[in-house]
Amino acid sequence: QVQLVESGGGWVQAGGSLRLSCAASGSTFSINGMGWYRQAPGKQRELVAEITRSGITTYADSVKGRFTISRDNAKKTVYLQMNSLKPEDTAVYYCYGDINYRRYWGQGTQVTVSS
Repeated sequence: QVQLVESGGGWVQAGGSLRLSCAASGSTFSINGMGWYRQAPGKQRELVAEITRSGITTYADSVKGRFTISRDNAKKTVYLQMNSLKPEDTAVYYCYGDINYRRYWGQGTQVTVSS
């Protein structure tokens, strides 16, 4: 059974930084794209950033220049470094992994940015 376990969420003041991690475990024969979505209260889930197995990245316009996605294929882990955080970044952040030709999701981790 494949699992994605997230860590690193929490509370931070505006302008601060957080680093999220998401590790895949289980029968992960093939891991392709990985990434992060977020969902704020009353809003739809939106893409934050994603990265291909070869390292090609895509970012939402709202986080470009502030967030950096990276991955360690040997550790089956994707990271999201979040700098210059704003109150509007407050949301539950979900990682995903395209593993064994289907998409799996993490359980979500809360990020709260206070002004």
